[in-house]
Amino acid sequence: MSTRQHPTAAQQAVVAEFAPDVEIRLSAKRRRTIAARMEAGKVVVLAPLSMSAKELRSSATELVEKVKRRHTGASQTGETDALMRRARTLNQKYLENRAEFTSVKWVTNMNRRWGSCSVDTGRIRISARLKDVPEYVLDSVLIHEMVHTWIPDHGPEFKEWAAKAPHAERATGYLEAYGRWAPTAS
Repeated sequence: MSTRQHPTAAQQAVVAEFAPDVEIRLSAKRRRTIAARMEAGKVVVLAPLSMSAKELRSSATELVEKVKRRHTGASQTGETDALMRRARTLNQKYLENRAEFTSVKWVTNMNRRWGSCSVDTGRIRISARLKDVPEYVLDSVLIHEMVHTWIPDHGPEFKEWAAKAPHAERATGYLEAYGRWAPTAS
């Protein structure tokens, strides 16, 4: 019995419908189940190559919505969406897409640090006190936290990657001064 190794034209059309926001990976090894997960802030659907295009479209649509609801929550604001898009752009432009994160969110309960990264869950949290800083400052904090997704310490390799942020030294100086007078997040 010969097993097809390449997607049909109809399957390719379904994959194209979802791109670039969702990546659909078809596999001859996957037999029956379809699954979806977040990778670097993007939904990835894993489906069997044997699945019909109609079934793929229907199942992928359902799973994508489920994953997005689970990872973003119903109350996510446009500001958080913009922050996630910014992180994806920076990851691609400066970090060679090395950072793997599931969410990037503004938080109001962070008054001692500018950001945090949970390596286990891939969640990045950014202090709402940074909402009004210049873009290069926010970019520097985002890049710093994204580098933590694969380098947990602040050693030489970490510093080399974090320094890829545009105007990184200037951003550090800005944050040092801003930290003395910045309002607490509300």
